Amino acid sequence: MNEQEFIQSLKNINIELTKQQLQQLNDYYKILVEANKKINLTRIIKKEEVYIKHFYDSLTIQNITNLQKPMTLCDVGSGAGFPGIVLKICFPQLKITLIDSLNKRVQFLKYVINKLALKNIEAYHLRAEELVKTNTTFDLVVARAVAALPKLLPLCMDLVNEKGSFVAMKAKVEEELHETKKIMLKNNWILCNKCEFTLPNDNGIRTLLEFKHKTTKTSGAKLKSML
Repeated sequence: MNEQEFIQSLKNINIELTKQQLQQLNDYYKILVEANKKINLTRIIKKEEVYIKHFYDSLTIQNITNLQKPMTLCDVGSGAGFPGIVLKICFPQLKITLIDSLNKRVQFLKYVINKLALKNIEAYHLRAEELVKTNTTFDLVVARAVAALPKLLPLCMDLVNEKGSFVAMKAKVEEELHETKKIMLKNNWILCNKCEFTLPNDNGIRTLLEFKHKTTKTSGAKLKSML
C-alpha cells in the first residue's frame, strides 16, 4: 500500500489526514525502521507493509467506535505503538496512555513521542494488572494482538470506566469468544459490537470486538449482548 492508496483507504472509513499528520506518520515509519535495527519491535519493515498492516490496521478501530470526540484511551501492550501512537497522530484530541511490559519498547515509545512532539500522551513500563491496582480507568481501552481473550478481557475490563468500553483488535476469534462466555456472564460484561473485515489487497481478516459493562446505557436502553 503506497501513500495514495493509504489516503484513499482511510477515506473509505471516514478518516482524512492533513499534510502534517501524513508527515508525522512518515517520520514515525523512519524512526521505527532505524530503531528496529537495535530492538526487535516488528518483523514488518517494508514501507508498503507497515502502512497497511500497522498504520491502516490501527486506524480501523474507527469502524467500531467514534474516535472523533475527546476521550481518555489506554493502549494495553502497545509494543511499537500500534495502535496508540498512530491514533494519537490521527486523532490528536485523544488523551492516550500507552503501557507495555518491556522497558526497551517503552523507551522507544517515549522517544517517538518526543521526536514527533506529541502532546497528552504518556508511555509507562507497566503490566495491565499493575495499572489496575492504581484504580485508574479510561473511556476506551484497546489491545491489538496482545493475548487470548480469556486472559485479556478481565485485565482490560477492569481498566474501563462505567460508561466506557474495551475494544479487542483480533484476527480470527470465534474459538476465543466461545471460551470467554462464562467469564462475561460471571462479571456482567457483554459483547455489544462486532466488526469483521478484510484488510485492503487481501492482507488478512480482522475482527474488532467491543465489550461494555452490562449496566452501561446507550440512548436510555440497556445494552444487549451479541452472543
